[in-house]
Amino acid sequence: MKGQTKNAALTTALAFHYQVLIGLDKCFSLEEGQSVWFEKDGDVSLLSSNASTSCQIEVKNYAAPLTDHHENLWKTLKNWLEPEFDHTQYGLLVLHTTQAFGVKTRLKDWNTQTVDQRMGVLEAIFSERKEDLLDRGKSSQIIKLQRAVMSSDKTLRENLLGKVTLFTQADNVQVLEKMIFSKLIGVPKNNLGSYLNNLVGFVYAQATQKSWVVSQHAFITKCEELTALFCKKEFTFPVFSGYEASELEIGLHQDKPFVQKIYEIEHDEMIADAVGNWLELQNSLFEELDEYPLYRDKTNVYQNQLVKKYKIAYSSAQLEAIDVIKNSKLLYNKIMGEQPLNMGNDIPPIEYKNGLLHDAMDDESRNLKWKVEI
Repeated sequence: MKGQTKNAALTTALAFHYQVLIGLDKCFSLEEGQSVWFEKDGDVSLLSSNASTSCQIEVKNYAAPLTDHHENLWKTLKNWLEPEFDHTQYGLLVLHTTQAFGVKTRLKDWNTQTVDQRMGVLEAIFSERKEDLLDRGKSSQIIKLQRAVMSSDKTLRENLLGKVTLFTQADNVQVLEKMIFSKLIGVPKNNLGSYLNNLVGFVYAQATQKSWVVSQHAFITKCEELTALFCKKEFTFPVFSGYEASELEIGLHQDKPFVQKIYEIEHDEMIADAVGNWLELQNSLFEELDEYPLYRDKTNVYQNQLVKKYKIAYSSAQLEAIDVIKNSKLLYNKIMGEQPLNMGNDIPPIEYKNGLLHDAMDDESRNLKWKVEI
């Protein structure tokens, strides 16, 4: 049962990620004054001041074919026919699915049909239901959805069906990511993944308790920022945000030497920042940006410079030491709070500097520690 729960949660998470990618892709086509909304009237909505150019999209990532009686079609139509959904805000309603049409489905010509023809198709599909199956006590979920659609107000149904488009065999996640990559002009190949990850993170960050919206202006601004960062051919530092480790992450890494050396001087309140800086450094070294070989080499040289500087500070702390724990904490605070040494013409992020010191502390062959021995 536990495995089923995890699989269900993973399936939901992947489906939601696909929905976010669809919304992100729409952001590239935004015009002035337009915006992409998530979870407003459904999965993804593109809104503008003119309803005729606004679009509401229901996103489905399914492998099974789209047949006459598939839930995705009927559930989507039912939701759009609900009183709380105002279809007049939109000029287009799209069922966006990775599904292909079923071999025998009557839905294949939907997008070229008139409203009357679409009504006829739905009526023909529904009329196949036998009377005993339509009995309310015996109805399956799909029959309940079909009954709700076919018993809705006819005028409302006609007005709504005229806006419905079935977008089938949509790109899967991998193809969709490649399509987004193609829009990132001038970004080195090895930086594309990092650019996309930052964009996805930006989209998630726009969610609040009241709404989740990405405006055209905000999206362009973010793209300009990321393009400036990831298009550079000369060396540039990865992004360091000053990440603070969670309780779970601290627990996972509490036995590492660099963490134990902070516990040794009873400076526990510094552990979350220390583990966070160390994790950001490790992630940056695994990121493999376009200039990764240069970053790796510069990092090794820079770490050695920091260690030399630390050793001088440690020696001075030994000469001044009176209270071991107090002086050890003062040494830690001094080293952690110091501004980074220049790296050529660049000043690295302080989290990068501190992450390198924790990494050096984790290297037992260096024999470094925070505890000042008198």
